[in-house]
Amino acid sequence: MNQDNQLGRRRLFAAAAAFPASAVFARHGQAQGAPTIRIGVLTDMSGAYRDTGGPTSLACAQQALEDFRPAERGLNVEILSADHQQKADVGAAIARRWFDLDQVDVIVEVNNSAVALAVASVAQEKNRIHLNTGAVSSDLTGRGCNPNLLHWTSDSWMCANAVAPHVVKSGGKDWYFIAPDYAFGHSLQRDTARMVEQAGGQVLGRTFYPFPSTTDFSSYLLQAVRSGAKVLGFANGAGDLQNSLKQAHEFGIRQRGLRLTSLVTFITDIHSVGLEITQDLLLTESFYWDLNDRTRAFTRRLLPKTPRNYPNQEHAATYSGVLHYLKAVAEIGAPAAKASGRDTIAAMRRLPTDDDCFGPGRLREDGRKIHPTHLFTVKKPGESKGAWDYYIPVGSIAAEQAFRPISEGGCPLMAR
Repeated sequence: MNQDNQLGRRRLFAAAAAFPASAVFARHGQAQGAPTIRIGVLTDMSGAYRDTGGPTSLACAQQALEDFRPAERGLNVEILSADHQQKADVGAAIARRWFDLDQVDVIVEVNNSAVALAVASVAQEKNRIHLNTGAVSSDLTGRGCNPNLLHWTSDSWMCANAVAPHVVKSGGKDWYFIAPDYAFGHSLQRDTARMVEQAGGQVLGRTFYPFPSTTDFSSYLLQAVRSGAKVLGFANGAGDLQNSLKQAHEFGIRQRGLRLTSLVTFITDIHSVGLEITQDLLLTESFYWDLNDRTRAFTRRLLPKTPRNYPNQEHAATYSGVLHYLKAVAEIGAPAAKASGRDTIAAMRRLPTDDDCFGPGRLREDGRKIHPTHLFTVKKPGESKGAWDYYIPVGSIAAEQAFRPISEGGCPLMAR
């Protein structure tokens, strides 16, 4: 080994040692002599996105193993977990350690777009898989796409496409945005602004705030009021969104003539903030626990593991993505799956997707998973039957119309 390679390995080991150690969360299967498939759940266990991903996403990965029953198919499977701390360098270092030292085959979740783009780059280098079920930036299947990356649930284009035209057509033509200053916020604001303008509206202003250090949104809210806009679009999520909604309520933003619109909203956000503040809010999710018999059945199986946190679309995506990955591994065999992430993705594309969370769907050539999405409004306190009974269905968008056309994404793979 030459000196440069030795130095590179020492740096990798030093970086990996500096971050919290991953933990083996679950093991399934006892097939003698069969290689072990390892799934790494890389998520936010302690920060702003803990409830939208975190332990509940980990539980959903475990639920996928239990429902798939790998031991009956001669497979050995382990789930590992780690916290990316909302830092791209931490996420990339964990990915390298997992791929190089722990023989992890696929990394799922990663609910931070900057971290997801970094992990996807490592997965491409190592020919493993980043199955993204948490980050929202549409760049993951656009300019940032690669042959080892899959994007499973909502993205910024889908959210903008579902919400913005509906708001503009109902009279909300003048917009102001508040967004975090990193990949997720920029792509969500950009995609929504384009949808607003295409629908006949206009953007009067925008503010990008420091992430994840911002907790006081008062100055940004006052800037939105002074702009003269009629719609205030929150292009943020989780803890930031929750603080934004609470402070907007305290400042009486609605009473000042602004319509509040949240572009990436999960039921966990509604539960945290409460119906008094969030009532009548328009939002989109691809999954709602009470949508149909299949979503209710999935939720019943999961709740013993997460009794205080009902699943949202990010949690459901982790279940769905892990389940479909395991189906592909069973088809091509564990040795082939461990040998090549790209071959495993090819098998995942050949198989139609179908599960209790999203129903039938498919994987596109750019890595985008296709399924319907849904518009909801939040119930008034008197309309809810109890905790987690929060949504009124407004409509659905068919799978092929819900996501950005593959020809418009700019994915380099499509130019080959």
